[in-house]
Amino acid sequence: MYCVRNVTDDLLWVGGDDRRLVMFEGVYSVPDGVSYNSYLLLDEKTVLFDTVDHAVEKVFLENVEHGLGGRSLDYLVIHHMEPDHSATMKAILMIYPDVTVVCNKKIQGMINQFFGENVVKNYHLVGEGDVLDTGKHKLTFLMAPMVHWPEVMVSYDSADKILFSADAFGTFGALNGALFADEVDFFGDYLGESRRYYTNIVGKYGTQVQALLKKAATVEIDMICPLHGFVWRRNIGDYIEKYQQWSRYEPEVTGVMIAYASVYGNTENAANILACKLRDKGIETKMFDVSVTASSEIVAAAFEYSHLVFASTTYNAGIFISMDELLRDIASHNLQNRTVAFIENGSWAATSGKLMCEIIGGLKNMNILESTVSIKSSLKESQLSDIDALADAIAATIPMPLDSE
Repeated sequence: MYCVRNVTDDLLWVGGDDRRLVMFEGVYSVPDGVSYNSYLLLDEKTVLFDTVDHAVEKVFLENVEHGLGGRSLDYLVIHHMEPDHSATMKAILMIYPDVTVVCNKKIQGMINQFFGENVVKNYHLVGEGDVLDTGKHKLTFLMAPMVHWPEVMVSYDSADKILFSADAFGTFGALNGALFADEVDFFGDYLGESRRYYTNIVGKYGTQVQALLKKAATVEIDMICPLHGFVWRRNIGDYIEKYQQWSRYEPEVTGVMIAYASVYGNTENAANILACKLRDKGIETKMFDVSVTASSEIVAAAFEYSHLVFASTTYNAGIFISMDELLRDIASHNLQNRTVAFIENGSWAATSGKLMCEIIGGLKNMNILESTVSIKSSLKESQLSDIDALADAIAATIPMPLDSE
């Protein structure tokens, strides 16, 4: 049985929710599921925008059939070839063999890679600025390479001022019947999952996202239709501003994120004492145990906060395993423009501080504080002054009065 909602009078959402998926892309936990969005335009020519993951194939095909209402499918627009959006493309081509696939040259190459060279009967290749006239609607195609694959493009419908944004402006979480962001408390309940989605999946490519945002700024946008998450029709500027911040690597919160790796609690204790001293100064803090919190959560927080403290025991003469993985994950996402400090621990050779600094220090515009706290086994009363000095050094880099949000 079909499950369809109207985006506009002649545009339907025909996607599906996946609540059984545990790890998105095998990496990111999705406790609230994820949506795979596809849209069907019923103009003089019919247009299907992207397909979906195999997990929701049955309902998707039923949705498309119902939406068409007996009409043929004229065009299938492929914005992005990642399998969560293209896996059911072959099924569509089997049901509607005369459909014309609209894509760019790089997407055509990936179609051949995934499905073979003879799966598509009819192609309509497009490039930057090309227009597809479907009757009332005219779709302009804009290339968006590395947001977040090299073949990605978006399209703009000038009739209804809709941006079909591919993976940009998406979020984790099933829609649960709500299609539009204004049908939920997005900034209260979903912004965190949107930030985690952006920072982990697209975060490395801030320059490319900025290029897409500049293109989008040249047209009037009344609605954004992403491939994951809610459709935007109100307060669009507020969400775009979040993308501006994230892609410029600008912190949202003036405060300190503390991530620690502690085997027997001594490194954790030092991190807790630092957090207390920072709070005494009126500085917002957020803490994570890297051994129990998924890396994707901490990466998102690192993008959110202006100051970062990493506290780790020394393990096998290196950084504790989960902390090492986290730091390399942050580095791989190209984080920039942060103030960073370290706490190291070691019962006979504390080397983790220097090694952590080597990983993070290679990133762009990172202000590395020199007040590293070095512990031997456990923090001593005499070392509280070292924690005080670190708290003072952090506070000295935070404008007063505090502008935490």
